[in-house]
Amino acid sequence: MNRPESNHPLVGELQASAITFQSASMGAGVWKRFRKHPGAIFGFIVIFILAALTLLAPLSPYDPEASNLPERNNAPSLSHPMGTDALGRDLFTRVLFGGRISLTVGALVVVISLLIGVPIGALAGYYGGVLDGILMRFTDSFLSLPSFLVLILLSAILREVDAPLFERNNVLTISMVIGVFGWTTFARLVRATFLTLRETDFVSASRALGGSDLRIIARHILPNAIGPIIVEATLEFGYAIIEESGLSFLGFGIQPPTPSWGNLLSNAQEHFTKYPWLAIFPGLMIFLSIISINYIGDGLRDAFDPYKVLEKVGEV
Repeated sequence: MNRPESNHPLVGELQASAITFQSASMGAGVWKRFRKHPGAIFGFIVIFILAALTLLAPLSPYDPEASNLPERNNAPSLSHPMGTDALGRDLFTRVLFGGRISLTVGALVVVISLLIGVPIGALAGYYGGVLDGILMRFTDSFLSLPSFLVLILLSAILREVDAPLFERNNVLTISMVIGVFGWTTFARLVRATFLTLRETDFVSASRALGGSDLRIIARHILPNAIGPIIVEATLEFGYAIIEESGLSFLGFGIQPPTPSWGNLLSNAQEHFTKYPWLAIFPGLMIFLSIISINYIGDGLRDAFDPYKVLEKVGEV
């Protein structure tokens, strides 16, 4: 009896079904372990509420950029839950619009970092040798730079560029600037994971059956590296919010009157002693978002940790 070839349609359907079943089982297990982490669930709820509020920000009856001098520096009240700023603008509305900016920057930085770091780490880890040396030295050159100082320099330069894409350091510009350095961690993480996985039996079997390098990377190795990548993505999201806030606080990020949590804190410096709510509420939003994201990352790390699974079945 002839053995069916690996490219037979029925074999392909069976392989696809097996991969789908395995992915579904793994996803169910990850969610089961994740939901047992109280801090991660708390962080997820907080981030969900923050994201929902920022999406609903346009429903506010107040304009985030329109001045109303008779109402300036009012303390928190029913009409202004977070008070008003030095120009009479509703702080709650500006915090929500600022959250849209900060959270969007965080998400874009993660996407940019993934698009750069994952391919570099995958190529370096899978092929090794000379290519690995070149790509890792390239990565090390970025890691050797004082990242925040370089971010300030790049932001200052791009702020003066007379082009629509870079006008006034918009969201895309700041995301690109931060993403220039955010990819290095992904590259090293993916490389380390690929160095381990490329020597496993299932990769050797796929290679023996004639699988191409691209297929082995995309269908066999990368799905098994997705756990560490997701965990690092959540942490990078938090780092990006902090870096955007720092740049905006120093005047090199999102430029007023467009609100972001960083420039709201910067604007509150002169009036902090007399009107502390101007700094407390933006700072509280940064704190809540960062600690929530860190809890989510901690929960995902436990959920994807294979040793946690082995402990449950008594194998370690």
